[in-house]
Amino acid sequence: MNKPIIYLQEHMKKEQIEIIKQTASGYTVFDSTRDHSPIEKDAIEIMLGWDSTLGQQLLSSNTSRLKWVQSISAGVDTFDLKGFAEKKILLSNASGIHSISISEHVLGVLFAEFRGIRTSITNQTNKHWTRENISYQQLATKKMLIVGTGQIGQQLASFAHGLGIQAYGVNTSGHVTNGFIECYSQQNMSRIVKEMDIVVNILPLTDKTYHLYNTQMFLSMKPGTVFINVGRGSSVNTEDLIGALSNGQISFAALDVFEEEPLPDNSPLWTMDNVLITPHISGLTSDFKTKLLTIFLQNLQQFIKDSTLIKNEITLKKGY
Repeated sequence: MNKPIIYLQEHMKKEQIEIIKQTASGYTVFDSTRDHSPIEKDAIEIMLGWDSTLGQQLLSSNTSRLKWVQSISAGVDTFDLKGFAEKKILLSNASGIHSISISEHVLGVLFAEFRGIRTSITNQTNKHWTRENISYQQLATKKMLIVGTGQIGQQLASFAHGLGIQAYGVNTSGHVTNGFIECYSQQNMSRIVKEMDIVVNILPLTDKTYHLYNTQMFLSMKPGTVFINVGRGSSVNTEDLIGALSNGQISFAALDVFEEEPLPDNSPLWTMDNVLITPHISGLTSDFKTKLLTIFLQNLQQFIKDSTLIKNEITLKKGY
């Protein structure tokens, strides 16, 4: 029998690939970004990254040896989790890789709004020296509700604390989490959100978080709330958000993710003065591959040892 295959969908440096080969000498490592020769697909046992077309073929094959997939993102809502469960395929994500970059992104867009930087950029483009249309606010002492208290949420809470921002959290059960003044359950979120100046969504997408942010939730917020979404686009009902932005219930929204990506040209969000759009970049970082490889190698060593994972394994029924 041929060696099982580790299939690299994600482009890695050659020296990184050599480390994988040294760690897994009993496997053939196939670099799909450089080698386009035919392979025995059913021999693929591990995938780093996810090729949806190939992946679906493997999920549909009765002879596939696929046992584990390492996602390159924190969110796994695009995966066929039911199919993974039926085939007993392990799935791990890249949670933790994006913590600092997403936290810095959130603070960046907040400073851009609270310190009048967005407006100043427009004025500079028009060579317009004025203070009349620039609003200034102080971030310190503001109450921020971080919806999702995982690694990213904890990192953001830590940064926020250093700036004098009061960080509160929302998670599934309301369990206490380090770095937060207090945490609440998602079920009770609408009761506490009315006290917050800033709401940041970092939740994964599940059945319970789909369209969590709708007209009812926006009306539960205090008028003039700042809303930031760096979680998943489909957690927000886009039409309801546009309505809340139009009537001032939400004073400003910084959106990095959307229900439909790329954001359609005809979306009203493009031309709204109180919206800052970024093209799903909050998690990008220059050393992304290095951090990803660290997670992958830890799991690879454990998987070779006893077919289990030690880091970031997804509970398939929960979706996170």
